[in-house]
Amino acid sequence: MNGPKVNAMTREQVRAAVAAIPPGGDYVWDGVDADDRPLSDAALQAGLAVALRKRGRPAGSDKTQIALRVDNETLAAFRATGAGWQSRMNAALSDWVKNTRRHELNNQSQTLGGGPALPLARLIDQASTSIASGAISL
Repeated sequence: MNGPKVNAMTREQVRAAVAAIPPGGDYVWDGVDADDRPLSDAALQAGLAVALRKRGRPAGSDKTQIALRVDNETLAAFRATGAGWQSRMNAALSDWVKNTRRHELNNQSQTLGGGPALPLARLIDQASTSIASGAISL
């Protein structure tokens, strides 16, 4: 049968039947099926907290979402490490940036003026090469 299920009761009869239910007698669990058991207040609050929890990055995060193209080989290597691969990729890039900055600062202190900062594309390319060659382990 298509469409909503209907019964012979009118709207007024339904209202009268609901009004006739005694207070506190809305539902009585028969003890047979645990799935029919009403939730306790604590269980209901816990379920609501999970359902209403906001998704996405937590407030106060210092990360920015970007679109980034990397070699298939590099992406496969990170994904093969399992859950958390994006965080490990971020850690590998951060580590590479720290080491590069330290190396550039050492070079700049040895020469006058130093050189320009590495472009982002070169930084990512060098990080991908280091990961693919195994120089950086995941």
